[in-house]
Amino acid sequence: MPKYSIVVPFHNEEENVTELYDRLKVVMETVGDTFELVFVDDGSRDCTFKLLQQIAAVDSRVVVVKLRRNFGQTSALAAGFHNAQGDYVIAMDGDLQHDPNDIPLFVEKVNEGFDIVSGWRKVRIDNFVLRRFPSRCANWLMAKLSGVNIHDFGTTFKAYRRDLLHLVPLYGEMHRFIPALASWHGATICEIPIKNVNRERGVSHYGISRTFRVFFDLLTIRFLLKYLSRPLHFFGTVGMTGVTAGLGIALWMMIDKLIHHSDVMAAHGPLMLFAAVLIVAGVQLVALGLLGELQVRHYYDPTERTPYSVERVLRSQEEQSHLTE
Repeated sequence: MPKYSIVVPFHNEEENVTELYDRLKVVMETVGDTFELVFVDDGSRDCTFKLLQQIAAVDSRVVVVKLRRNFGQTSALAAGFHNAQGDYVIAMDGDLQHDPNDIPLFVEKVNEGFDIVSGWRKVRIDNFVLRRFPSRCANWLMAKLSGVNIHDFGTTFKAYRRDLLHLVPLYGEMHRFIPALASWHGATICEIPIKNVNRERGVSHYGISRTFRVFFDLLTIRFLLKYLSRPLHFFGTVGMTGVTAGLGIALWMMIDKLIHHSDVMAAHGPLMLFAAVLIVAGVQLVALGLLGELQVRHYYDPTERTPYSVERVLRSQEEQSHLTE
């Protein structure tokens, strides 16, 4: 079994595949420990898979996972993590914006005993308005809401202890929140500065629209970290607040009706409607919290569902025979 698995998702990166493989091979051979390279083709429409297939044919340390269509970066990483066999998993992008020469820094930290080592693009060279400023705001908000004090949640370049990854669900844009989710399980996390390199070839797949998707995932993370095992505490609190406020307004109107004999509908029609809405909405939120409590056990139950569909996995004949023993 290899000690390290380097997981790299590719989507239409035919111009970068071969060079990244060559760089990774040199760096990992310098590290000296056993390793494997897990390359995930995330539904590429160019020659990415063909090149990966050729590489796997000549190097038994390369595992190629081909997805049936483009599922997105998080799902591609999940597929790579599932097929990785190393004790430690190092994830990085396939566009050469992550320098393989930084990998020994991750290796050094995981050997010190850290469960997660997160890369930090301390000096960024990309566009300030479209990339750096939104990223800085998002990272600050993520750190505050998750309680994990790292500077760069967005980069894929991170190292993980493999058994920890099995405890973290991956979907949406959740790969950037793995440190936050893992912290719930008591993971030890550190951060190291990495190089920020301009893309040399190909077209970037990132856009400002991703910021909004990340924001919604961030709300999900905040809920999962605080109320995963007790959703009634969240929905029940909000619901009972609404019910109490609605009943309070209704009681005041009833007293006003009994003492002053006022026409409630004429004098307080909108307020009475508001009170009714508060009561109904509050009851619905409490009921939603109770349903959430019933669903909590399903979260903890083991499941074989995955957010991706694999067409094939290429391994060397020697490795396949070893796995079937």
